[in-house]
Amino acid sequence: MTARIFIKLILAVVCVLGVALTAVDYLVTQRVQEAQIEARRLELEQKARTIALTNALAGQSFVKLGQTAGARVSWIATDGRVLADSDAIAAQMENRRGRPEVDAALAGRVGSSLRVSDTLGARFLYVAVPLSGYPAGDGVLRLAVPAAEIDARVAAILRQVMLSTAFAFLPAVVLAAVFARIASWRLGRIIDYARQLAEGNFRARLRGTGRGELGVLSSKLNETAEKLEFVMVRLETEHAELEKLERVRKDFVANVSHELRTPLASIQGYTETLLDGAIHDSENNLKFLNIIRQNAERLRGLTSDLLVLSQVEQGKQKFRFAPYSVSRLLTADIEMMRPIAQNKSIELVQEPTPEEVEVFCDARAVHQILTNLLDNAIKYTPDGGRVTAGARLTERNMVEVFIRDTGLGIPDQELPRLFERFYRVDKARSRAMGGTGLGLAIVKHLTRAQGGDVRVESQAGRGSTFFFTLPTENLGLAVVDFEDEPAEVPAP
Repeated sequence: MTARIFIKLILAVVCVLGVALTAVDYLVTQRVQEAQIEARRLELEQKARTIALTNALAGQSFVKLGQTAGARVSWIATDGRVLADSDAIAAQMENRRGRPEVDAALAGRVGSSLRVSDTLGARFLYVAVPLSGYPAGDGVLRLAVPAAEIDARVAAILRQVMLSTAFAFLPAVVLAAVFARIASWRLGRIIDYARQLAEGNFRARLRGTGRGELGVLSSKLNETAEKLEFVMVRLETEHAELEKLERVRKDFVANVSHELRTPLASIQGYTETLLDGAIHDSENNLKFLNIIRQNAERLRGLTSDLLVLSQVEQGKQKFRFAPYSVSRLLTADIEMMRPIAQNKSIELVQEPTPEEVEVFCDARAVHQILTNLLDNAIKYTPDGGRVTAGARLTERNMVEVFIRDTGLGIPDQELPRLFERFYRVDKARSRAMGGTGLGLAIVKHLTRAQGGDVRVESQAGRGSTFFFTLPTENLGLAVVDFEDEPAEVPAP
């Protein structure tokens, strides 16, 4: 590629130099020819005046006179007759009236003409001077030299000029070759780089772009590559996100279908049993109705959790942000969950938190977060265990609330997916305890919607600790009543 560009550039330079040499040849030829004709004309005029002044026409052989003058000499009378000629017999020559140089001399001026001789059939330069005022008397003295002499002189000068010009152009050719080599190398790099971009390699970059137009072009190509790389990365990321969302959607549909199928099948089965006559069975009818009620409660809880999760994810959940005491929030929910803990002989403890520690949050959302976490802790803690709740200040104006239990713990490989919708560590046990599989997902989204985050620490057999953070100051979230339009909620 570089060699082809170099050859094309050199050919272009050679063509330009050829055109320049042709133009120089034409212009110099014209100027040199004009200068030679003018010099020769002046020379012949001077010789003619010298001949006329010295009265060399009288009694001298015109042949010798022509040899001495180095030109053809003609003596023409005022009526145009040739009185004497150095190269022809005067009596046999036709009248010279009508010749431009003769007519000019007869009019009293020096005349000249470059034309073909009627007598000799060759091109001559004629110069005629009037003889009036000279010893020879009236008439015209005309001198002529072949134009071939002038052409020879012009050709010799042109050869010298063209040779000198050619030698002068040699450095230009060498410099042009050097510049062509550099330009072809840079153009080759740019073309190769453009090919890489066309093939989709947007991470490639041109190094050493330099200055000038090629440098600007290289810089623009680099900028284009950066923008294309950014767009491609963004498209790839969006494509990956779309694929992830599609997988989540399919999993969600499958999970919802599965979660709904089980209680609906149970309700349908026991309802049909009752309709088939078991409603009159005093030993089982209440039992069957209680099972139907439990599965209906399970469906209600599932649909309620799905609705909450959907509203939070879409930013449609209505929040009312205000400062609240962390200690009071914890106390209220712990006291509400204490009877459930006492049924399993579980000790529910609140670690002391200063009353002045406040969080800027939505009280109902925090209540739902604490309820879900405390309920999970109590469910998965064996009878006689312990559940501890508390809070502490962290850096960056945040408060971290924790719920710690002495339950079975969670294996390390399960922790990354713990906050996904419908994900259960022990699926059979979770369903037996009445969980919907959405509680922790709701905790995550509600926490992030208030400017915080959630995490978990756990070891199998040693219990688990769930943490969530809340800001201590207003993060710019609008205060909205629950009956008003939804507040602006940050994206999770």
